[in-house]
Amino acid sequence: MARIKPQALLQQSKRKKGPSRISLTTIIMSTLIVVLIAFFVYASYRHWTQRSRIHIENKHSVIEGDNSFMDSKKSDLPGYAILDTTKGSITVELFKDSSPEVVDQFLDLCQRGRFNGMLFRHVIKHYVIQAGDSDKLGAVEDWTLKGKQYSQLDTSLKHEAFMLGTSKAKPDVKAFELFITTAPIPDLNEKLIVFGKVTKGEDIVQEIEEVDTDEHYRPKSSIEIRSVTLKQSI
Repeated sequence: MARIKPQALLQQSKRKKGPSRISLTTIIMSTLIVVLIAFFVYASYRHWTQRSRIHIENKHSVIEGDNSFMDSKKSDLPGYAILDTTKGSITVELFKDSSPEVVDQFLDLCQRGRFNGMLFRHVIKHYVIQAGDSDKLGAVEDWTLKGKQYSQLDTSLKHEAFMLGTSKAKPDVKAFELFITTAPIPDLNEKLIVFGKVTKGEDIVQEIEEVDTDEHYRPKSSIEIRSVTLKQSI
């Protein structure tokens, strides 16, 4: 077997190159690139997260702003009405929250003097007194018949005595009537839209209730609402 000369072995070893070393500069640059990518990803995440949070907060602010505007608008409206009648004054608290549309209409009519000189057209003892322009019984025509059949009366909030309402059957301005109950009425919600309650002057309501009436429940002597005064609070 032929022996390999030392010079040939040296040349072969030179031709066999080992793995190249990674320079320090390459490591530093690679590390910087990775750090920059991570920073960019983190910055993008923070940006979109903050933007989403600001959008949600702005949306909530708009909603809260609208609600506060509506609340302030409601708080600016008069909360009480004083009916000056020929028998005396009746103070009514208005349900601005539960019946806002009817209260708005009532306030508008008050400011236009709609109820000045309005007569109490019907008086049904132990049921209701009604002020309006029509001589027809309308919403109260069958209450005298039904009332005698009730052995137990529903006394929930809107069925109490001394509640102020208007007829559901006649929502137009010209036919806006006022009803004040003088006793709990079980089917009140079927007949009236209740938008207030008498807080002072219950004795005046009862005095009107006791006047003499004809067979159609019309007072024999005229009783009218002279004027209506609106108050923010009492």
